[in-house]
Amino acid sequence: MPRRRQAEKREVAPDAKYQSILVARVINNVLRNGKKSVSERIVYKAFDAVERELKKPSLDVFEQAIKNITPILEVKPRRVGGATYQVPVEVRSDRGTALAVRWLINAAKARAGKPMADRLAAELIDASKGQGAAAKRRDDLHKMAEANRAFVHYRW
Repeated sequence: MPRRRQAEKREVAPDAKYQSILVARVINNVLRNGKKSVSERIVYKAFDAVERELKKPSLDVFEQAIKNITPILEVKPRRVGGATYQVPVEVRSDRGTALAVRWLINAAKARAGKPMADRLAAELIDASKGQGAAAKRRDDLHKMAEANRAFVHYRW
């Protein structure tokens, strides 16, 4: 953490096809070894596959998926006396979106046997229905926060 001042947030330029900052964040998260055109191709192919399969605008499906897997609560460790408690705290909106994007991409990477575009499309479809590994991760986090609700008074 910086001691002098808060680090300034970098603005992400919207993507070329959909003019969406959220899609640009996904593209930047898929990015490996600085190959942005490759990650753009992966994301756009995944969006095309989603559109073909569900016959809905892929941007709507994507936004629904992100909304479904964005966490509301998370737990943060807080040391009190000699013990460390998992204290539930609310998630800021920008952090929630960042977590949702990260979980979506990691869940897609964890699927095996297909090209990344197909895995990302399948995970987007599952997440838009409230299923899949990313949605499970959000549910697990909420369960943990609910289980540790007794320690909410240690919030800072």
